[in-house]
Amino acid sequence: MSTWRHLFLDGEFSPRLRLLSGLTLAQVLRRPAGASHSIYEELWHTAKWQTIVVGRDQAARDAYLSEGFQYPDQTPDDEQAWSALVKEFLLGAEKAVEWGQSSEEQAAEVEVGVTVRDVLEGLAVHNAYHLGKIVALRQAIGAWPPPSE
Repeated sequence: MSTWRHLFLDGEFSPRLRLLSGLTLAQVLRRPAGASHSIYEELWHTAKWQTIVVGRDQAARDAYLSEGFQYPDQTPDDEQAWSALVKEFLLGAEKAVEWGQSSEEQAAEVEVGVTVRDVLEGLAVHNAYHLGKIVALRQAIGAWPPPSE
């Protein structure tokens, strides 16, 4: 397994597909007492940031950071919207893995003094932080562990 696949999809803790599986719309929208966000909001934030980073979309990055769109202002109406968000997150993770496959690409600078490897490492840490929050939220609502495969 590649290091990037390990960090973004399969390793170190529960595989991301399993970690996000077996949840109902009611569960992902629930915000337990004391929690700042729901599971849906945490994944939305993580998926949108990841999409911006792996898409190398500087304009979207600037807007995301300056206009305060860091969490959704609406909730999904159906489980298909949740499923689409999970899919967006997993596809973005796959793109991150692909981006890191080449040693030459990893060494390329995306801005002065910042390499692709630096960006991917930062994104992996960001994802792990929010996925950890999702696990804690699942535990708080009694939806952990996810169903077995």
